[in-house]
Amino acid sequence: MYNKENIFKAVSTVKDPEVGFNLVEMGLIYDGICNHEGDVKVVMTLSTKACPLHQMIVQWVEEAVLRELPKAMNAEVEVVWEPQWNITMAEEHVIKALNGN
Repeated sequence: MYNKENIFKAVSTVKDPEVGFNLVEMGLIYDGICNHEGDVKVVMTLSTKACPLHQMIVQWVEEAVLRELPKAMNAEVEVVWEPQWNITMAEEHVIKALNGN
């Protein structure tokens, strides 16, 4: 129904409130899967296990999937810690901005 690219595009509407970049360009979204029934699963991580917005960000991702993908029936987010996120996983313009270059 929806492919990984569709799901990533939907999730890219969610911005990390601390840095102002979306979760996809930050490199925090690892995978997006959709079955024939319209159940969407997003596999992602956070920049730190101590992220105070953990639950809110998960909720925002679920809401974005359901809002941006009209045929999606359900949205589930799985937060994983492996591989551990680091700045090199972000897109080049994000790395430059966050490193002050």
